[in-house]
Amino acid sequence: MTMTERGLGRITGMLFTLLASTGIHPAHAAGASDGQYLTRAADCEVCHTRPGGAPFAGGRAFAIPGMGVIYSPNITADRQAGIGTWTDDQFVKAVRDGVSPGWKHLYPAMPYRDYAYMTPDEVKAIRAYLATLPTSSARPPANTLKFPFSIRAAMIFWNLVNGPTSSHPDDPGHTPSWNRGRYLVEGPGHCAECHSPRTITMGVSASNAYAGADVGGWRAYNITSSKTDGIGAWSADDLATYLSTGHADGHGSASGDMGDVVSHSLRYLTRQDIDAMVEYLRGIPARSSTDGAPLVVDQPTAAHDPADSHGAMLYAGACVGCHLPDGSGRQNPVASIAGARTTLGAANGQNLLQVLTHGSVLQTATGTASMPAFHGGYSDQDVADIANFVMHHFARSSTKVTAVDVAKAKAGSTPE
Repeated sequence: MTMTERGLGRITGMLFTLLASTGIHPAHAAGASDGQYLTRAADCEVCHTRPGGAPFAGGRAFAIPGMGVIYSPNITADRQAGIGTWTDDQFVKAVRDGVSPGWKHLYPAMPYRDYAYMTPDEVKAIRAYLATLPTSSARPPANTLKFPFSIRAAMIFWNLVNGPTSSHPDDPGHTPSWNRGRYLVEGPGHCAECHSPRTITMGVSASNAYAGADVGGWRAYNITSSKTDGIGAWSADDLATYLSTGHADGHGSASGDMGDVVSHSLRYLTRQDIDAMVEYLRGIPARSSTDGAPLVVDQPTAAHDPADSHGAMLYAGACVGCHLPDGSGRQNPVASIAGARTTLGAANGQNLLQVLTHGSVLQTATGTASMPAFHGGYSDQDVADIANFVMHHFARSSTKVTAVDVAKAKAGSTPE
């Protein structure tokens, strides 16, 4: 080690000690004062904007099986319908502790247990940014929750069991990039909220964190380092490309809630932050998808590719205009489905059926890429035949769906 290296090591150590002693962690340092960046990293717009509504004006519905429906609140600076009269400290307490003014406990559809990773100053930066945006007087519908879930005070006991946590100092046993990735994934990104199964109390399962879960009829995939069930077989570049653009060749394109996350959050993050997230995700201990929904699908057989099948003819008539006969996609790489084994072949075709029956929209650097839903003129059996052809022909999967599965996808439930 040279004298220069020793000197740099001492300076780095002194800086780390200084930051730790002041409560400022290096993982938080990048973008800490940039409210817009943090708002995007925390994906606030998606949850606080109803379809077709004003940004951040609330009203998006969250249907929770067995409990009811929760609507997101208006977080614009409107003084009557929004948070215009809140103090900074009240906003911080709501975001990090789940308690809004008047000791009103928030439901954990608001991921405050994750946002507690952010420092109070970072949360105040988000509020400062929200205050610069157009206001809205829109008021969301009232929540329709069943008893006893309608009792907000019950969240006191939920918090005792499930959180919230707090800001975490960096782990000196890992690289600064890994620590930054952990902060983004576990904190503002709140990835575990969708990608983890729930416990009996509806909290995130710590023992199966990131092992995948069903969310609103979609499959949030296993994103642990498992090479069979998770993302362990993905290259770092493929994963970074998928997170930042919503598409990776050979894996597929983001749709549903993940498409929203890419459109309004991840595509705005710096490449350095995306790489940090990739480093952290690739280090998450491998866990199996205990509900039998792995990302890796089986190898092809000749019987999987009936070129003269009903599904093949429907694909030729309805799909080749955008996806082309070989699945390579026209003009936009998001339209490529060739070899897209993750999107097409995993989770019993669950996400593919959601795309076919509900459509998909993805915001990209070059514009909006949209996939229309199959409605009038196509029976449930027609849609099932298209799905089976696409899965067998392009993803080389033996998965087979039925008209019953299509009907369930339309209703927002999952196939058997």
